Amino acid sequence: METFKDVPNDFAKIAVTDILGKTNTMGNYAQNKKLLLIVNVASSWGLTQTNYKQLQAIYSKYSERGLEILGFPCNQFMNQESGSEAEIKDWVVKEFGVTFLMFSKIMVNGSKTHDLYKYLRLNSELAENGKAKEIPWNFSKFVVTPDGKVLKYYAPKEEPNTIIPLIEQYL
Repeated sequence: METFKDVPNDFAKIAVTDILGKTNTMGNYAQNKKLLLIVNVASSWGLTQTNYKQLQAIYSKYSERGLEILGFPCNQFMNQESGSEAEIKDWVVKEFGVTFLMFSKIMVNGSKTHDLYKYLRLNSELAENGKAKEIPWNFSKFVVTPDGKVLKYYAPKEEPNTIIPLIEQYL
């Protein structure tokens, strides 16, 4: 369990940097959307292929109805995302035809946890008495409303397709 200092309380104002290096706020990405699916991703895990294929299929099917998927590469788990942002972007497009939003690498646990993941962890099922359980591995998934309400956390081994009923409920 981790306790964080300086936890953002306004989801819309959390700054994030996309995979091309442009910084913006979560509010910008949530604008005109009905639902967000936020995932810490990796290129070298046994479930990478399944997750990327299903995430892209979900995005293709539901993006026009208001779903936004945001992928945040994370190299905290056994060096499974060791490439540069340019390499990651090229690889996911080439291997999986990814068209959903990708961001710069971030930390999801520890003293350098990105503000977005502080917020997500403390506003989800991972929170307990003001502390947050750690993200256990890559492909942890959070379903979030545009105003920042975390609807549900899905563990890494839960396939993205298991999220479809919740997505359909909100779209």
